[in-house]
Amino acid sequence: MSQTRWCLILNGKSAGNDEVRSAVAALRARGVRLDVRVTWESGDAERYVAEALADGVDTVIAGGGDGTLSEVAATLAHHAKAADALPSLALLPLGTANDFATAAELPLEPMAALALVQSSRARAIDLLRVTADGDPHWCANVATGGFGTQVTVETDEAMKRVLGGLAYVVTGLARLGRIEPLHARFSGPDFAWEGDFIALGLGNGRQAGGGQDLCPDALIDDGLLDLTLIPELSGTFAATLGTLITGGKRAALEQVAVRRRLAWVEIDAERPITLNLDGEPETSRHFRIDCVPGRLRLHLPDSCPLLG
Repeated sequence: MSQTRWCLILNGKSAGNDEVRSAVAALRARGVRLDVRVTWESGDAERYVAEALADGVDTVIAGGGDGTLSEVAATLAHHAKAADALPSLALLPLGTANDFATAAELPLEPMAALALVQSSRARAIDLLRVTADGDPHWCANVATGGFGTQVTVETDEAMKRVLGGLAYVVTGLARLGRIEPLHARFSGPDFAWEGDFIALGLGNGRQAGGGQDLCPDALIDDGLLDLTLIPELSGTFAATLGTLITGGKRAALEQVAVRRRLAWVEIDAERPITLNLDGEPETSRHFRIDCVPGRLRLHLPDSCPLLG
């Protein structure tokens, strides 16, 4: 019987993590051939995935946050091979917010996360393919636009290290007095909407930006994306804040949001808008977002709430 072979692509920020080092040693002692590659600069993850494919690795593990997961997933998805011919994908959550891991109820401790890879089967999952100006990009979790995108882009790295997910809340509060709505036209199967909006979520996963549940019902294996639009609040702003305080974020979202579940959606804007694709901003006046069913296989717990 051949030895199981994994490749851990580790974000350079976590290279000195002693818990990760101990977990890797424990898995090697269990008979897993586990290679570790550390990213240092742009393009490293793509190169390491290509090497893993050439070496016949069974599983590629993204060690980092949502951006690392998306970068590794995107590199795998770019290959023409079918999902069952590609290595399975796994996540070792080491980011600031760990939005995808939190929503998927993945273990956050390194040993438990790597043990799950060994004990769980890989499930077929969807990815979002975002086309802007003719160029395709991939998104594993949530694409955001508007206020939420600005919060994520503008949050200071030093603040994130000190405050963790709370840093996004602090930055968001600082922006409350200067929210500028965006205008765009949205179209999809049996769906059309045009107007001013302050936040947008396109979910394969459910949350982004340090715990913002923009797509609270999204599933990653249903072949559909979850669209959430929050129109300009104007007169409902005070009422929405009241609902947020008394009823929680979900109740406030339901009060104001336009929500649909679609196979694809197109966005046309008069002025360029920015979508944040798991931490990577893309700016254009026209976007086409498709949900690509079963594009990869991901190790997840059986109780994962993102599975249909």
